[in-house]
Amino acid sequence: MPDAGATHNGREDIQSSPKPLAEPDIEHAVVADDPRAWSHARKLVVVATVSAASMIAGLGGNIYNPSISQIEEQLHASSGAISLSLSLFILIQGGVPLLWSALSEFWGRKRVYLVSTALCMIGCIVAALSKTIGVLIGMRCIQAVGSSAVISLGAATLADIFEPSQRGTMMGLYYSAPLLGPSLGPILGGALTQGFDWRATFWFLAIFVGICFLLFIPFKDTFRRERSLVYQAALKRRLAHDFAKGSEASSLSQITAVSRIVPETGKKAEVEPTSDSTGTEGEGGIAALARDIDLEKQQKPPVPTDIDAAEPLEEVKLSLADVNPVKPIIHVLRRMNNLTILTASGLIFAFSYSISYTCSRTLANKYEYNALKIGLVLLSFGVGSLFGSVLGGRYSDHVFRKLKARNNGSSEAEMRLESTVVPMLFLPPSVIAYGWVCERHVSVAAICVMLFLAGFFSICIYSSTLAYIVDANTGRSSSAVATNSAFRGFSAFVASEVAVPLQDAIGDGGLYSLWTGILILSELLILLVWWKGGAWRRKWELEERSA
Repeated sequence: MPDAGATHNGREDIQSSPKPLAEPDIEHAVVADDPRAWSHARKLVVVATVSAASMIAGLGGNIYNPSISQIEEQLHASSGAISLSLSLFILIQGGVPLLWSALSEFWGRKRVYLVSTALCMIGCIVAALSKTIGVLIGMRCIQAVGSSAVISLGAATLADIFEPSQRGTMMGLYYSAPLLGPSLGPILGGALTQGFDWRATFWFLAIFVGICFLLFIPFKDTFRRERSLVYQAALKRRLAHDFAKGSEASSLSQITAVSRIVPETGKKAEVEPTSDSTGTEGEGGIAALARDIDLEKQQKPPVPTDIDAAEPLEEVKLSLADVNPVKPIIHVLRRMNNLTILTASGLIFAFSYSISYTCSRTLANKYEYNALKIGLVLLSFGVGSLFGSVLGGRYSDHVFRKLKARNNGSSEAEMRLESTVVPMLFLPPSVIAYGWVCERHVSVAAICVMLFLAGFFSICIYSSTLAYIVDANTGRSSSAVATNSAFRGFSAFVASEVAVPLQDAIGDGGLYSLWTGILILSELLILLVWWKGGAWRRKWELEERSA
């Protein structure tokens, strides 16, 4: 039996238990105003603020869908141009978080939140005033850039303030908000379009984004540079570069100074290479001076080989020139456990996007529902996703704490994935049942039930994989979540492009039979990470530490 106090003292266990592959435990480096020491109420305010802002992405992607026919008529737009505005929004929203993530490692979370929401608000205002479809598409792209920051930084912000044993629950609460966006978006869009016109949807978005911008002004930044591997690596590069430049300048100045006081004959004898020298004249002179007087050691200490995460770092100011968004992403992707779980996560998200998109067409074409009724039916998928996110997150934390206590207070990130086994059993039957319910044109009540179940079980799994991505990438949480956003954005882009042709060719029954097979594959990938992910992760941690 495990010690009864092991679970209660989970935070102390994480801090004190030995981690043979940590280099050190940068996640628990001592920092000023530690966000993890904040009061529970203050943490909940952070969660509420970030969750509200995370709704921008979902609302922005769906709120103007009911007004598409009106936009085509007023702006003389083709269906291809409208589809381009939808696809580009998804693609950009998935890829740009990679840049926001890199910037947050130097600017901090707050500044990125402010800049991104301001950019999104500008895009919404200009879109509401646009006179041509080209301007509208361009502003949709600006909206996507601005709304994408919270997608990656929201989860990283929660990682800043919560311990691993608490993250599943909080990730569930956080992710429940953006899930409401795709469900509430069509309802709000339909109501605003019927009551006013399509421009009202963008004015509504501008007001909502403006409120989020105001909420971020008093927001207390949760980012601490001492706990960021990306910042630490950039800081080491900057110090090494500055030291190399300083050493070169110091050596040249010392040679010049010595040359001025040494007599001409002495100078000649000193600078000329000896018979044993194999270098050039300049190299011989520097070598001779280095043998006689170690000037560099007198003037400058050697560059540190390691930087203590607990030391204050205010003396070095990094700039945008130090931002390299590619390298952190490479560090994330070269780990097999990350690549596998990101693929599985992207497939689950693509399914969620596909089912809401094709369900709208099915309800409009086969059941002759208007925009408002379609939004109300899709709300069942959003409610199921909401319950799946909250309850799935709590269950994920319960399983994580139980396994940690059973393991004498020691934990592994892969323990969290055991919580996905139960919803894995029910997701495929729910999906294939939804497809054939739509195919047979049965009662809409049956469609609502299947949408609820599909949303519940898919997000139960997704929230656990998202928490795992954070736990398995200590010090790189924002880069890891941004990479996850890129995977899911690309997957949703592909799903949106192929959904309609497949739906027209093989029907809802065939389409969601195909999706059932894809989701079974994604479940097998998650189980593979649960089984082998720990060994893969430790292998790369050891190689990175050795390097």
